[in-house]
Amino acid sequence: MARQYFGTDGVRGEVGIAPITPDFVMRLGYAAGKVLTKAFESGGRSGGRPTVLIGKDTRISGYMLEAALEAGLAAAGVDVMLAGPMPTPAIAYLTRALRLAAGIVISASHNPYQDNGIKFFSASGNKLDDTIELEIEAALADSMQCVASDRLGRARRLDDAPGRYIEFCKSTFPTELDLRGLKIVVDCAHGAAYHIAPYVFHELGAEVISIGNKPDGFNINDGFGATAPAALSQAVREHQADLGIALDGDADRLIMVDSTGRIYNGDELLFVMIQDRLATGPVAGAVGTLMTNMALEVAFKKMGIGFARAKVGDRYVLEVMQERGWLYGGEASGHLLCLDKHTTGDGIVSALQVLSALQRSGKTLQQCTAALQLFPQTLINVKVQAGSDWQKNSAMMSEKESVERELGESGRVLIRASGTEPLVRVMVEAKNASDAQAMAKRIADKLAA
Repeated sequence: MARQYFGTDGVRGEVGIAPITPDFVMRLGYAAGKVLTKAFESGGRSGGRPTVLIGKDTRISGYMLEAALEAGLAAAGVDVMLAGPMPTPAIAYLTRALRLAAGIVISASHNPYQDNGIKFFSASGNKLDDTIELEIEAALADSMQCVASDRLGRARRLDDAPGRYIEFCKSTFPTELDLRGLKIVVDCAHGAAYHIAPYVFHELGAEVISIGNKPDGFNINDGFGATAPAALSQAVREHQADLGIALDGDADRLIMVDSTGRIYNGDELLFVMIQDRLATGPVAGAVGTLMTNMALEVAFKKMGIGFARAKVGDRYVLEVMQERGWLYGGEASGHLLCLDKHTTGDGIVSALQVLSALQRSGKTLQQCTAALQLFPQTLINVKVQAGSDWQKNSAMMSEKESVERELGESGRVLIRASGTEPLVRVMVEAKNASDAQAMAKRIADKLAA
């Protein structure tokens, strides 16, 4: 069965346009509730009913969608716990820690406030299996009903959700280390970690300067955070800080900045983390994506570490990690996974792993990444009509083949559709930046024509 609503990261789109409408989200809550109830009852549970935790980021539409989800779940006989604004990985952790049936996050991650989405976590804190998502899609085809009044779900607030998660994050940092003496700028992207991330680093001893920590419902990811790290770079230089940490709107991405304002992406941060793990024991391998810089693959090979590429999207990185029994993986965008610390990508936890690596090595970020010389990449996003078959663009395909012949073995071309937006991404990697830029533009121009 083909997916109709679920993409690589749940159901996502522009608010007010199907499927991100209150009526659909209520039906989605009801369908998910029916599937969860069936699984709960088939699991041999005696008495009670499933409970689902709902969190959200700071978008204005979160209030409306939260109410719609709550109504749909209650109509299916599912109890609801409301966590309010919380990072996506926090909901994954709390769902597992509280032994709940599932967790739901209302967020469009790094997208602007006009967008929103619904993503699910299983009881184990992992993203839902494809089979469960397909069951929910199938249930959406049924008309919405309502259980008897005595079986309706109830809703309540989860007490101190931020405090619980702050303590979890701190627990992933080595007890023999602290952050005393460090001045760190933390950019929360006006998103879900605005009331959490600064406290984590402060309570571990750092002097913290917070930016992007005043959400108003409309400014999420707007000029701040992991997708706009220039603000962090400037703030680090202005405050003469040692480091900068940028999260995205739902705090599952991480980008860092050193004292000079130099920006470090997910590939580089994964390299730092793996180096640190390798110093204390063997590392079987790491997983990247089709977008991962070739330099990382080459560096891992020299270090005797296996490397595999997954499709773009942290869920696919996780799938390959689990298939191979590997603990580490990530994307250049800043999604980093350390399965020895958390079940999902977590910007705060990943930052703590990088900080612990720096503390143990006594080196700077620049020194820790000196052996990794990234190949220049150019990425151009080309807007296309939703559902269009861009692969049948013969002029674009011809240009792609021409570029690949010119590059030979000194670079590569990757063209792929976004899983969350009506965009086709054209990426060219070459030995020098000017070639990568010119070649990517040639292909993108043909695609846009």
